[in-house]
Amino acid sequence: MLHSPRRAEFTARYLVESSVPAEQAAEVIAGEQSSGTFLSLPGETDALKERSRARVVRIDALPPAAAPSLPSAFVARRPHDGVFHRAEVEIAFPVANVGHNLSSLLATVAGNLFELGELTGLRLLDLDLPPDYAAGFAGPGFGIEGTRRLAGVFEQPLIGTILKPSIGLTPAETAKLVDSLCAAGIDFIKDDELIADPPYAPFEQRLAAVMPVLRSHADRLGRMPMYAINISGSIDEMLRRHDAVLAAGGTCVMVSVNWVGFAGVEHLRRHARLPIHGHRNGWGAFTRHPGLGFAFEAYQKLWRLAGVDHLHVNGLRSKFWEPDESVIASARACLAPFAGVPALMPVFSSGQWAGQAPDLYAQLGSVDLMHLAGGGIIGHPDGIAAGVASMREGWQAAVAGASLDAYAQDHPALGRALAHFGSF
Repeated sequence: MLHSPRRAEFTARYLVESSVPAEQAAEVIAGEQSSGTFLSLPGETDALKERSRARVVRIDALPPAAAPSLPSAFVARRPHDGVFHRAEVEIAFPVANVGHNLSSLLATVAGNLFELGELTGLRLLDLDLPPDYAAGFAGPGFGIEGTRRLAGVFEQPLIGTILKPSIGLTPAETAKLVDSLCAAGIDFIKDDELIADPPYAPFEQRLAAVMPVLRSHADRLGRMPMYAINISGSIDEMLRRHDAVLAAGGTCVMVSVNWVGFAGVEHLRRHARLPIHGHRNGWGAFTRHPGLGFAFEAYQKLWRLAGVDHLHVNGLRSKFWEPDESVIASARACLAPFAGVPALMPVFSSGQWAGQAPDLYAQLGSVDLMHLAGGGIIGHPDGIAAGVASMREGWQAAVAGASLDAYAQDHPALGRALAHFGSF
């Protein structure tokens, strides 16, 4: 272990489970992810280690497990004491090993260490960078303040929706739905992640159908409703689609970040002149097993570095697997300081309606967010305008500290939402 490095470092924190003691497992990770390998090499001199080898900063022991979280043929073919040691481990890596290369940063903190045979569980919990190092990455181009400025919405959440049905609408049908949403005074609209450039509704035709509608309502409202049109595709396609949205007067683009990839998002960010709405579909594959993958605290920092401006965090009492406390922790992470990199606007979605507003506000303590309701707006029994109104009224009650039932006495859209959606 190196104790007094004269070098710039960044740190990563892991949950580690191993068939060997935590101290040994930590050193294996530090060596494998920097200058070492499974045996000593003549080229790994003391001078090289001082310059390039990662170092173990701290180890916080956790209660051991009696069975492995993940299978390992490596462990199965070697005798051990049947105890699977667990700990939180922090490792410092030299900045000079990586430079301002996001792909290499990922390979360092989340690369082959997931493959190490001794490990029967590994999860990247968090990472931190010196501010001068973080400043060399793209980072959000707009963040919360820039998004609010373009949307013309201040000191309250951005109330939005997802175009539904997700798939199957023609360009003309999409424009008609957008017209109804804008007439209701909505702040934000987004494509579903499933639609980007299908044969029945090509991207160019959807954009051409929707933009005149948005512009007409902008003239009436004095602000352009923000429409995050899905530009996901190859890098060339994304750049071309971004430019088409910009030329048409649009104010946001959306990408499926996990499938476009870090390098794709970072390239788009350095080109973009519009906010990037980051949809995290597929996130469950990275996090759902507690002994594997990423914690959201680390995940959102990596996307901050890449340059997204908004990032989905799921929703309270949603249709997905994630518990509410995890959703709130994710949103807090998006808003928390990180090495001078601007905060992300957290996006709450999935099974949302006006009823979640008080709990969301009480737990997050902020209105710097998007609250997106698909069925909660479009499926309101009195129509889309009442759906949008119910969401605003739910948030008015939340910020005022009033109960929803009391507030609904004088706000019929909220009252109907409580009666209709409460059973869900």
